[in-house]
Amino acid sequence: MAKYTRDDILAQAKELAKMIAETEEVDFFKRAEEKINQNEKVRAMIQQIKSLQKQAVNLQHYGKHEALKKVEAEIDVIYEQLAQIPIVDEFQQSQMEVNDLLQLVASTISKTVTDEIITSTGGDLLRGETGAQMKSSHDCGSGCGCH
Repeated sequence: MAKYTRDDILAQAKELAKMIAETEEVDFFKRAEEKINQNEKVRAMIQQIKSLQKQAVNLQHYGKHEALKKVEAEIDVIYEQLAQIPIVDEFQQSQMEVNDLLQLVASTISKTVTDEIITSTGGDLLRGETGAQMKSSHDCGSGCGCH
């Protein structure tokens, strides 16, 4: 009865992924990432954060809570400084736009599958019930003639 196989669906998903990779949002993201990678100041700050994060893991492991708080505060300061750099803000904005697009695609697929199930079972889209749910909820035994 199935019309499509898992392989068919994965092939379509790969095609959709290629389409998404060629959107304005992804293109903007790639340009912003390239600018970040070319900026020495930003790269140095990111390296500093990575180094501090390693220290934080070690401090946490050895239970050095006061030193850990200081390192975490240093990390926060650098993150705040990074956020003030226009290309970093641009990059973060582009990340959010790509994530929003991916979330939109995922939720559209999910909603469409749900709607297709409801419709194909003779259900009610407005109530969000499949035909089987409607039948079992109407199976009331109250003498309404539904049997």
